[in-house]
Amino acid sequence: MAQFTSVQEQALRDRVMGSLRNISPIYLVLIVLLIGIGTQNPVFLEPTGFLNLLRRAAPLMILTAGQLFVIVTGGFDLSVGSIMSLTVIGASLLINNDPANTWWVILVLFGIGIVAGLINGVLVSYFKVPSLIATLGMLLALRGAGLYWTGGAPRGYLTDNFRMFGRGWWENVPLVERFPFAVMVLIVVGGLVIYIFHATNLGKQMLAVGDNPRAARLGGINVEKMRIVAFILSAITAVIAGILLGGFGGVNPDAGDGFELQAISAAVLGGAVLLGGRGSMPAAIAGALALEALFTLLNLLGLPKPLRDAVQGLIIIGAVAYAAYRSRRVR
Repeated sequence: MAQFTSVQEQALRDRVMGSLRNISPIYLVLIVLLIGIGTQNPVFLEPTGFLNLLRRAAPLMILTAGQLFVIVTGGFDLSVGSIMSLTVIGASLLINNDPANTWWVILVLFGIGIVAGLINGVLVSYFKVPSLIATLGMLLALRGAGLYWTGGAPRGYLTDNFRMFGRGWWENVPLVERFPFAVMVLIVVGGLVIYIFHATNLGKQMLAVGDNPRAARLGGINVEKMRIVAFILSAITAVIAGILLGGFGGVNPDAGDGFELQAISAAVLGGAVLLGGRGSMPAAIAGALALEALFTLLNLLGLPKPLRDAVQGLIIIGAVAYAAYRSRRVR
């Protein structure tokens, strides 16, 4: 009997250790970063301070979710930063200082994003252009269009009913007093993409396409369609992120610059494999929050910007290298 109990205990320990090994390291990294922030400024760990951190991180977290769809199908989307910038520019010019224009302009912006994502997907799927080249071309095309549209300088004005998504608050909320609209958008979009990625056939088919396109095709999956849908979802999240960023920071022709690389880094930090076929949506979103927490901590430490950039780069390279090494061992 004692021997049987010992075997049961060993089996339980093995199951617990197996479950712990399956947990993405990014959650531990995020906890350590939050503790570091708390030691520098305890206000950040209070409900209001943490909500402010989430509000600032919301554009990157949403963008990373969309980027993950493309990464797991075996590609990259470098155009999302330019889609964000064009969203801010287009909103300021099309609204034309009239709040009544806000809602139809938002629909137009989503239309522009969907068209950009569709073009990326078609180029990659049917014309066999590598995603790196196709989306780099789209990045340059959208950036040039935005600069031509604005003349290279901020123009127009974002109305209050547009900016409320990025800087608005619900007042008199129990426990936290004020709750940011941006965090609510993050919760809704995050819940939706997690459901699509982990609980629907669409997400499973995208993973299958990235893992082995030939086997996926033989299994009856429309590989081209899945890749096109992935790019469209990425573009849609870029528009949402652009709306939040414009609401938070106002009109800036370069609002989205650099976000594409941050989103890819965040997804890989969350355990996504760059060659496709493996990824976790909650972990990727946590990776984006960890990046924002890292940037916040370095600011609180008062590091000069050049040194901050160097530290950020080294940490990201190390974390991505570890994630790649870990994924190879898992395979």
